[in-house]
Amino acid sequence: MDRAQKQDAIETLKSVFAESGAVVVTHNLGLTVAEMTNLRGRLREQGAQLKVVKNTLAQKALDGSVGEEGDALFTGPVAIAYGPDPVSAAKVATQFAKENDKLVIMGGLMGTQVLDKTGVSALATLPSLDQLRGKIIGLVQAPATKIAGILQAPAGQLARVMGAYAAKDAA
Repeated sequence: MDRAQKQDAIETLKSVFAESGAVVVTHNLGLTVAEMTNLRGRLREQGAQLKVVKNTLAQKALDGSVGEEGDALFTGPVAIAYGPDPVSAAKVATQFAKENDKLVIMGGLMGTQVLDKTGVSALATLPSLDQLRGKIIGLVQAPATKIAGILQAPAGQLARVMGAYAAKDAA
């Protein structure tokens, strides 16, 4: 890799770290190509991605913004899982690590905050952005539905009473 390619890789990693909701740092020693493809497919379904990175390039891309604790995550065979939603990459990576011993969660980065393994696990238990949106829509719609039901009830009762009187007069 020549100097220009390294500079391009550093710029790409800088944009990944800046634009991602959370970056999960993993060790992927011993994963087969099929297992990596499976993990990438699962991440892609959730709108996230997996990238194998060179440690020195990742540390240069971070440029000390996360301190020594963040730089310490980038040792050994490292792959990062990232996505615009902070929860999606953490959720898929944590689930895959439970199923496969060869993938080890080392920690994560959320902006300039460094997460340890338990922090990433806690992040994985949160609901996704789509689930939160669904809950908010449900909460907004519930009062309107209740108000419509309450306003409709007296008119319905009046119609039933009138119908009963009409049936009584007809008999």
